[in-house]
Amino acid sequence: MVKVYYDQDADLKFLKNKRIAILGFGSQGHAHALNLKDSGLDVIVALRPDSKSAQKAIDAGLKVTTVSQASQDADIIVFLIPDELQAKIYANEVKPYLKAGKALVFAHGFSIHFNQIVPPADVDVFMVAPKGPGHLVRRQFQEGKGVPCLYAIYQDASGSAFDMALAYAKGIGGTRAGVLNTTFKEETETDLFGEQAVLCGGLTSLIKAGFETLCEAGYQPELAYFEVLHEMKLIVDLIYEGGFGWMRHSISNTAEYGDLTVGPRVVGPEVKENMKKVLNDIQTGAFAKGWILENTAGQPMLNALRREAKEHKIEEVGKRIRAMMSWLPKVEY
Repeated sequence: MVKVYYDQDADLKFLKNKRIAILGFGSQGHAHALNLKDSGLDVIVALRPDSKSAQKAIDAGLKVTTVSQASQDADIIVFLIPDELQAKIYANEVKPYLKAGKALVFAHGFSIHFNQIVPPADVDVFMVAPKGPGHLVRRQFQEGKGVPCLYAIYQDASGSAFDMALAYAKGIGGTRAGVLNTTFKEETETDLFGEQAVLCGGLTSLIKAGFETLCEAGYQPELAYFEVLHEMKLIVDLIYEGGFGWMRHSISNTAEYGDLTVGPRVVGPEVKENMKKVLNDIQTGAFAKGWILENTAGQPMLNALRREAKEHKIEEVGKRIRAMMSWLPKVEY
C-alpha cells in the first residue's frame, strides 16, 4: 500500500529561515509563489528583466529579481520554467552560485532524469509536482483545500531533503489533499507518456479523427463539433468525479451499450501496441533527444505542426461555435 502524507506529517519549520526563489511566474510559478507566501515563507520571484510577468508579481506583493541574483540570495531554488529553457538558465545563471547546503527543486523531472541538469553532489535535489494546473493549485489553496502532489528525492546532501519536500508540499497546499512518493524517473516517464498517448496527443487525435469522419460522411461540421469535442467535457467531468462506473451510470443505456461494445473496435489492441512503442521511445531517451535537438534548431517542426493544427477545420468551426456561448471565457493565444 502506497503511503500518503497529509498536513500532520509535514512541518513548515524545515523551510523557516530559508529564502525560496521561484524561477518563473507562469501557471505553476504564480501558484507556488503566492501559496508559499501566504504560508508565511520567505519567497522571491526570479524573472528576466523584460518579463511581462514582473509587474503581476510585484502587484501581488512579491519581490522580483533576476535569476542570477536570486540564485545568490536564495537557499532553495525552484525551477518552474519550461523544460527546454532549464539547462541553459541553470548553466549560466544558477550553477555559478550553487554552494553546499542549497537545494534545487523541480515540479517535473525531465531536466534531471535526462541529464540536462547535473547538480553538484553537495546540494539537495527534490521534486514536488502538483497533479493539477497552477490556477487550480492556487484556487484550491485559497479555498482551504489542496491539489494532490507527488514528491521525489534525487539527492539528500543535507539529510533533510525529505522533510523539506513535505514542508514545501504543505506550503503550496498539497498535504491538504495528499502527497505520494515517486522517483524522478517514474514521474518523468509516466508524465510524458500520459501527455503524448492519452491526455493531449491521444485525445486530440481521437477527436480530430471523429470530426473528420462525420464531416466526410456529409454531416454538418457544427454538429460534428458538438458531438465529438464539445460534449467531451461532460463525459470527462463524470469520469473525474466518479470513474468509469459513475460515467456509465449517468449516461443512457444506449450510450453505455455503445461504449462497451464499440469502444474496443476503435481503440483496439493495435493502439496499445503503438502506446508501448511510444513508452519505449520515452524510456530509451529517444523522445527527449529529439525534443532537445528540436529546440537547438529553433523549433522548426513544432512551429510547422502548430500552423498545420491551427488551420484544421475543427478550429475554424470551434471558433464560431464558442462565440455563441456567452458563458465561456474569451481566450486568445
